[in-house]
Amino acid sequence: MTSFDLSYDYRCPFAKNIHLHVITALRAGADFTVTFVPWTMSQGYREETAPDVWDDPARDAEHLALAVSVSVRDRQPELFLDAHEALFRARHGGGVRLSTIEEVTAVLDPIGVDMDAVDEDLATRRPFDVIGASFREFERYEAFGVPTFVVNGDATFVRYMTEPSDDAKDSIRALESLISTMALDPELNEFKRTRVPY
Repeated sequence: MTSFDLSYDYRCPFAKNIHLHVITALRAGADFTVTFVPWTMSQGYREETAPDVWDDPARDAEHLALAVSVSVRDRQPELFLDAHEALFRARHGGGVRLSTIEEVTAVLDPIGVDMDAVDEDLATRRPFDVIGASFREFERYEAFGVPTFVVNGDATFVRYMTEPSDDAKDSIRALESLISTMALDPELNEFKRTRVPY
């Protein structure tokens, strides 16, 4: 069994690509244990004297989808993969900003998410606290963006360019290759193509 943590922010198209591969692989029976970790891109762009973005109600709209996903992950885990995919696809395929509860509800109602339970959880601000704790945890890895994998206590940022194909085996192979490189080749610090190959 391969275990790893993987960060996400629904605003990032590269997070969308790799998370769709992970979802596809898991649904196909891949022997992965994945901890999905919310991470906000906004924290690094706040004013120095401003509060942390997860503690600032004025910034709740930009973190709404992330907070809702935390609630579903923790309180309705059997629906998380479906919700996770739906939110990524709505944001990047449907152009939905996911910044109002009405927008998020329209995405998640059809897959059976109990949005009343989510609303109750959001009202406590627990999901926002989880976002903050996750961000702080990833700070010790010096994480700077999403998606970041943590394998064997070591973090790696990955920019994967395409969504899954129709064959789930392709996703499994791609992830196994990436994770094997992360686990077995710690000397490889940076590997970046000089141009997009298509």
